[in-house]
Amino acid sequence: MSAALQLHDDREQIYSRLTTSNWLSPNHEWLACMAASWCAGQGVLPDCLGLESDQFIALKKYFFPGCSLSEQAPSGSKLDFSRMLEKDDLVSLLKNSSRPGIVEIDWVIGIIVAGSLGSDHLWQDLGLWSRAQLSAMLQYNFPELAAKNDKDMKWKKFLYKQLCEAEGLYLCRVPSCEVCIDYAKCYGPEE
Repeated sequence: MSAALQLHDDREQIYSRLTTSNWLSPNHEWLACMAASWCAGQGVLPDCLGLESDQFIALKKYFFPGCSLSEQAPSGSKLDFSRMLEKDDLVSLLKNSSRPGIVEIDWVIGIIVAGSLGSDHLWQDLGLWSRAQLSAMLQYNFPELAAKNDKDMKWKKFLYKQLCEAEGLYLCRVPSCEVCIDYAKCYGPEE
C-alpha cells in the first residue's frame, strides 16, 4: 500500500513516512529531509526535485519505495536555467569532485544544481533543515572540494567561487546575492 504524502502534512510527518526503511547511505537522510520539505511546499526545488523525470522515478524507487511522491513541485517552483549559464560547469565541478562509488551521486548533484538557482542560502533553497546538514552532505559526497572551504564560506558562494577561480576570475559573485536575506551581513560595512 502506497503512503500518499499530502501538502497539508508537515515536513516532520512526511519525513517519518519517507524514512521507514533501512538507511541505504548517509544521503538517504538528507534526501528524505529535502523531499519532505519539498512535499510541504518549502524550498525552491522545482518539479521532480530538479531532476529529469526518469531520475526522479529511480530515486523514489531506490530510497522511498511505497511512498507516493508527485512529480509536480507543491510550491509551484519552476526551473529557470536561463539565469544559470554555469549549469554545466557546476555539474562538472561536483561530478569531478565526487566520492567514487555512490549510486545516487547524479541525483544529489542534480538537486544541488537546481537548489543553486534559489535566492536564499543553499541549505534553505534545497529544503534541508540546517546548514550543518548541507555541510555534512557536501563533506560526504565531495570530500576534497568541501575541505577547500576552510574559511566556512557560505556554500553557494563557495561553489560559485570555485567556478570563477577555475576560469581564472578572482572577483566573483553568486547570481542571487542581491535578494538574499543576509545580503547586509555579507556586503554591509565591516564596523
